[in-house]
Amino acid sequence: MTTPLKTLVIGNGGREHALARALSLDPGVAEVHAAPGNPGIAGVASLHDVDPLDPASVAALAQRLAVDLVVVGPEAPLVAGVADAVREVGIACFGPSGEAAQLEGSKAFAKEVMAAAGVPTAAARACTTPEEAAAALDEFGAPYVVKDDGLAAGKGVVVTTDRAEALAHAGQCERVVIEEYLDGPEVSLFAITDGSTVYPLQPAQDFKRIFDGDEGPNTGGMGAYTPLDWAPEGLVDEVLRTVLQPTVDEMARRGTPFAGLLYAGLALTSRGTRVVEFNARFGDPETQPLMALLDSPLAPLLLGAATRTLHEVEPPRWKPGAALAVVLASGGYPETSSTGDVISGLADAEAVDGVHVIHAGTARDGADVVTAGGRVLAVTAVGPSLAAARSAAYAGVERIGFDGAQHRTDIALAAERGEISA
Repeated sequence: MTTPLKTLVIGNGGREHALARALSLDPGVAEVHAAPGNPGIAGVASLHDVDPLDPASVAALAQRLAVDLVVVGPEAPLVAGVADAVREVGIACFGPSGEAAQLEGSKAFAKEVMAAAGVPTAAARACTTPEEAAAALDEFGAPYVVKDDGLAAGKGVVVTTDRAEALAHAGQCERVVIEEYLDGPEVSLFAITDGSTVYPLQPAQDFKRIFDGDEGPNTGGMGAYTPLDWAPEGLVDEVLRTVLQPTVDEMARRGTPFAGLLYAGLALTSRGTRVVEFNARFGDPETQPLMALLDSPLAPLLLGAATRTLHEVEPPRWKPGAALAVVLASGGYPETSSTGDVISGLADAEAVDGVHVIHAGTARDGADVVTAGGRVLAVTAVGPSLAAARSAAYAGVERIGFDGAQHRTDIALAAERGEISA
């Protein structure tokens, strides 16, 4: 890559801020643009107005800016075909086609692909009627796992021992996938792929529930950390061999090659590693600590995936130490979210050694940065150990304030104490 790249990141959340920040630190990148972006992204990129769900508008913006690479962050634009539209105008795009993004867009489709590829996953039934749902719940028994078949921003899953609650969730969805419950700790393993070559990243773990101790409703994720010192030796190689490569090969065999970021949510169960779900994009908030520890330049990996030349790029390298992100959410989240609350202490938090603050649901109101969504910020820290990264991240959290702010106090605490085993 001799000519410095001009890049455009699509999205306005924490994942996009983390990606834009990593691109801005890449010596091979001349310009970082983002659309629509947020106040944090504005610190590392030029912002542009666009509807991320309008493929033609995104493609037109990429042409107008004459960028070399478009990076699509969120899942909804991918399922809407934004990557296809960008590629059609001759610009490289990191992100799967609309068809391939159905690995995330439809859990039933993902199960079908996994079955064809021989990928280990939970037994499941796709249900469209209350009668089918009731039969599936009785077949698998409690704890009940009920997933909205479509996109639900990480919040369409109910895991409960209450059969009535499980049935009620199924009744709210057009189509659900009901699965057997998988025991054991969960792990997120991302892989960058061009449709044939697959480069796994470091494993990470995120925390879906709103309250400490994994209590309360599911959210989009309240924090994450990497690496996982407790994970079994050889886990990445095993998942590459049994999950990632077979899935990528099966998608290619179907004539819908998957090029972009394949996210495998895994359960390390008593019966072996099982896939909980696939996503078709970088996960949020795991991307924040992963980008903080990535030692390779990001742009060559993304461009290699986008241009089917990933085999010519060195696999990702990682810095020593650990990274951790703690999400600050707005009042009422995840059921509702308070907006317009003034945020204080951002500069004070970033003054903590090893800390940077990633913006997600923020906006500008004159000179103030205010809340504009459920998950507002992710205070991200790196350190020589997990304990050091935790200490720095929470020191940063304590310096930030806004009305109704809520966060978990136990992100990676069990891992720090050595209380997790696979």
